[in-house]
Amino acid sequence: MMMKEEQKVSLTIDGRKVTVPEGMSVLEAARHAGVDIPSLCYLKGVNEVGTCRICVVEIEGSKNLQASCTYPVSEGLVVRTNTKRVLKARRTVLQLLLSEHPQDCLTCYRNTNCELQAMAHRFNIVEIPFHGERTTFPNDDKSVAVMREPSKCIRCRRCIGVCSAIQTAYVYSATHRGFESIISPAFGMSLDDVACITCGQCANVCPTAAIHEPDNTSQVWDALNDPEKYVIVQVAPSVRVTLGEEFGFPIGSVVTGQMVAALRKMGFAKVFDTDFTADLTIMEEGYEFLQKLKAGGPFPHLSSCSPGWIKFCEHFYPEFLDCVSTVKSPHSMFGALAKTYHAEKVGIDPAKMVVVSVMPCTAKKYELNRPEMNDSGFKDVDIAITTRELARMIRQAGIDFANLPEEEFDTPMGIASGAGLIFGATGGVIEAALRTIYEITTGKELPLPQYVQSLRGMDGLKQAEVELPQGKIRVAIAHGTGNARMLLEKIKSGEVYHFVEIMGCPGGCVGGGGQPILPLRRGWEGTIDYRMDRADSLYKAEKELPYRKSHENPAVKKLYEEFLGHPLSEKAHKLLHTSYTPRSRYPKGIPQVYALPEPAVYEQ
Repeated sequence: MMMKEEQKVSLTIDGRKVTVPEGMSVLEAARHAGVDIPSLCYLKGVNEVGTCRICVVEIEGSKNLQASCTYPVSEGLVVRTNTKRVLKARRTVLQLLLSEHPQDCLTCYRNTNCELQAMAHRFNIVEIPFHGERTTFPNDDKSVAVMREPSKCIRCRRCIGVCSAIQTAYVYSATHRGFESIISPAFGMSLDDVACITCGQCANVCPTAAIHEPDNTSQVWDALNDPEKYVIVQVAPSVRVTLGEEFGFPIGSVVTGQMVAALRKMGFAKVFDTDFTADLTIMEEGYEFLQKLKAGGPFPHLSSCSPGWIKFCEHFYPEFLDCVSTVKSPHSMFGALAKTYHAEKVGIDPAKMVVVSVMPCTAKKYELNRPEMNDSGFKDVDIAITTRELARMIRQAGIDFANLPEEEFDTPMGIASGAGLIFGATGGVIEAALRTIYEITTGKELPLPQYVQSLRGMDGLKQAEVELPQGKIRVAIAHGTGNARMLLEKIKSGEVYHFVEIMGCPGGCVGGGGQPILPLRRGWEGTIDYRMDRADSLYKAEKELPYRKSHENPAVKKLYEEFLGHPLSEKAHKLLHTSYTPRSRYPKGIPQVYALPEPAVYEQ
């Protein structure tokens, strides 16, 4: 079949001839030509609605300025992006936005990393000529994972775009009009009262601090400064390839040694690696899958290590909960073992132990508060902080991160295989599981090069077939819950898969809702996918480790010998497995959770 040839059009931008594909917006055409048109609401492929009007340009033959992000190119079009009229319009729009924005930059979460602030600097806004009433919407701080400050919202609608188009949770919408308009869950409800999956992707695309994670760093400092507490920390796989970005390292830099050294300098009694329990997850989940193969189902076997995905399944696809692995996420599994196995080994009263998790994920803050996560007799994990929060703590402590000598994780819960490390990227869980399942059942190593192309990369949906002694199994991978929705609908329509990995965030944990927020042109709109850069670093680091399969990890073997017995033992089930809860789309009904302001009355 002949591929249809891409149609091109030629236009003039600021006196320069440009040839681009038909259907492209003027904004993209300008950027293609090296002309940087500013924007605040635009999010390529997700939010192309022209609401902020910062990107306006002059189009020859058009009386009014046009939003370049929504205006399509056409043959012979003449565009001017930097005229006096355009600059005046942009400055006026920006000043109007700033006139109703809180002037609290010095104490704001996004200070020095705020797109509105950067735009004000770009346009040399040193005074705001407009003065009037400001919005006074109350903060929404009921959720333990994601907080909203509506007074800082510039109504760009990016949160609507990512939540609806990418994650398909449809939490946000625009209500009211004009000065009273607000972007919020329906009926002015709290995020805690709707089907928010706590993934934090809205926070990652918000240009200001209108959405962010609740800051739990003071709780960590309080624990570290309490002489009665034994405080240990675990670090998720992907954090080591993203934390450096907060300190000026290139995207994807591996900073494991500096990260461990910084945590030790901060005062943690032990610095452990969540990769250890990622290996343990593969052991438990691998044997759980083999049990299902022997019993003939239920299929598909769905992964369980992403709390955002689990909450999505509970709200939108509860009929699949019986297929979800009962294995806890590595983060929760670690907490249960820390307060049993590790507490026994070091002779510490678990009541005095504080387990802190450094996660790429805002959803971990929700997960640790699930009532099921207390199988040790205590809360499995006490505090979860994001990669961003850890960076704040390192800066607070005055640690020169870039020049720290590298240190290693403590043992035994800091020993991990490469299989545990690649959990941080989409496809990593399936690949790690197949390495172990294939070798257990065939006695041979998985021919990895044969499957790498199918299992790795940033395609939204991936699949592969693997031949086992029990027969051929079909595996599938989805990242981002919008892709998960498409995959689950395919399964409902009759598509057969045996093992399915789903990660709640685009790219997996490397794209988690708690990861460093990059300047937009280096992040979401970058020409190279920054999540792929981060994932590539995990795969490169994995090759350098002495063990590359979870069942080879000597610390995991010893854990079973000394404490758990064997995979799926009674003790393993008690400490390492969990259950799930079907949830409504509106868990708490549809009350008016907090009052919206009365509409303004204008004189005729």
